[in-house]
Amino acid sequence: MRAGVALAQAAAYAPTPAATLQAEAPAPRQLLLLASALEAATDTADGAWQAAVMYCQAARWGSTEGQYRLGMLYAFGQGVPESRAFAAALFSLAASQGHAQAGLMLESIELTSVELPACVNREQAPERAPPRALPAEAGSPALDKYLLALPAHKRWLIPLTNTLSPWYALDPKLVLAIIAVESNFNTKALSAKAAVGLMQLIPDTAERFNVRNAFDATQNLRGGMRYLRWLLSYYRGNIRYAVAAYNAGEGRVDRYQGVPPYPETRAYVQRVIGLYGGLRHAFDENLTVASPWLAAGGR
Repeated sequence: MRAGVALAQAAAYAPTPAATLQAEAPAPRQLLLLASALEAATDTADGAWQAAVMYCQAARWGSTEGQYRLGMLYAFGQGVPESRAFAAALFSLAASQGHAQAGLMLESIELTSVELPACVNREQAPERAPPRALPAEAGSPALDKYLLALPAHKRWLIPLTNTLSPWYALDPKLVLAIIAVESNFNTKALSAKAAVGLMQLIPDTAERFNVRNAFDATQNLRGGMRYLRWLLSYYRGNIRYAVAAYNAGEGRVDRYQGVPPYPETRAYVQRVIGLYGGLRHAFDENLTVASPWLAAGGR
């Protein structure tokens, strides 16, 4: 997949309205157009880096669109080293000047930073992204086999998930396993219970975790990951209980003090763990108190 197309899909943001570019001064607007063409015309990291050079210059000239697009490159490690701090600072700068999409990405990245890349403050080229490391051989064989069989039009969701998961202190493989079982990587999935998108957010969960458009891949994953992170804290890293609660709700897991006796939920837990291959996950004990029955000595 071409780098520019992959970045646009991975970020799941709408194309910049023509009116936005028209609002830019002529010189930054020309840079943005040239940079966009570079991203769309090549599948090499060098093309993305050359686009970053132009976005840096546009950002130095005060272009909010340039700041936003450069932030996207840093957020996803396209052409430049992946840096949440740089991305957050750039999104914050653009959002403060009214860039709506930058505001959404700032919410997704969940970080406050004023650390701008040097190329925004002075005339110099940004650092190039390091070579991509080869994937590790060890892991979750069943999940790896599933992911290899995904059709091409769904594969862009894998690097997106791999990038976003660490932002929420989650193992990407666990998130990928849940996506596989929940929606089979269908961003438009809609269940009979009104669960929407990749990780199948019901309206209450979407509202609880501030997801405005559950059909937007980034927003949907953000909400699902926030919920999963909370559940792992609540169940103190027990994946079986967290996954069961993701399917049936923490109220039912607490009521039965374990995986509820529902065939659908038990099959769901078995499928996710079968793909993932693990039963424990790191958790943040400060995020929420433990489930009462676990705190009282439950297993």
